[in-house]
Amino acid sequence: MATADPVRTFRLRDLRNLIQMSPMATPNTKPSRGEQTKSNIIDAALGLFEEVGFEATTMRAVAQRAGVSVGNAYYYFDSKDELIQGFYDRAAERHFAVSVERLDGVTDLAQRIHRHLDSWFEIMAGYHEFASSFFRTAADPTSPLSPFSSESEAARAAAIGRWRTVVSGSDAEIADAVAAELPELLWLYQMGLVMFWVHDRSADQIATRMMAARTVPLVVRAIELVDVPEVRGLVDDLLGLLADIRLAITPTT
Repeated sequence: MATADPVRTFRLRDLRNLIQMSPMATPNTKPSRGEQTKSNIIDAALGLFEEVGFEATTMRAVAQRAGVSVGNAYYYFDSKDELIQGFYDRAAERHFAVSVERLDGVTDLAQRIHRHLDSWFEIMAGYHEFASSFFRTAADPTSPLSPFSSESEAARAAAIGRWRTVVSGSDAEIADAVAAELPELLWLYQMGLVMFWVHDRSADQIATRMMAARTVPLVVRAIELVDVPEVRGLVDDLLGLLADIRLAITPTT
């Protein structure tokens, strides 16, 4: 008998089982000495952020805990904001490594989207208690850590590129009208889920993971309906909105 797809026939019990039965993958590549030092500095900073708060944490304290000189800490990170960006970047790399493993052999678009999202929630689970401090900074539209800032352009492009991998590995027939823009639209969808996750106080953020499992089929259904004439006007409006957002976050010269 075929196993029910938890994305399509979702129940809370199914999701709890899915979380318990899907251990997080870990990359096998041994980091270089420099990469290990950067990782140690980030770990030290995260520990201090949790213990004394972001504002009270100093680069000197971070360096001391990481076992490096202050100059060495500044060699890798110019500021505490850069430490947070380093944390984001490291989490993104781990997320992609886990996602790639979980997507191996999976061609159903709904399952690929869900697994990519759920991998992110699992990677970030251990940081949820103090994630609000990080994301409060990122939510400031003037902050370089905002996912829409010019400083975050490389990280944003990388995240959208990972969504492109999610889509291209599926067997879904994507309408030409949205094919080029779909990875970015899925990234924006993820950003909405991330904001919900930040404020989620349910155990293991089960409410966010429930929302993802419930909304992914709706997203895929919407993608399938793009070529329906009655829906095309809505699609054009959505793509127009995306173009306006892209214009708004593009730095002026």
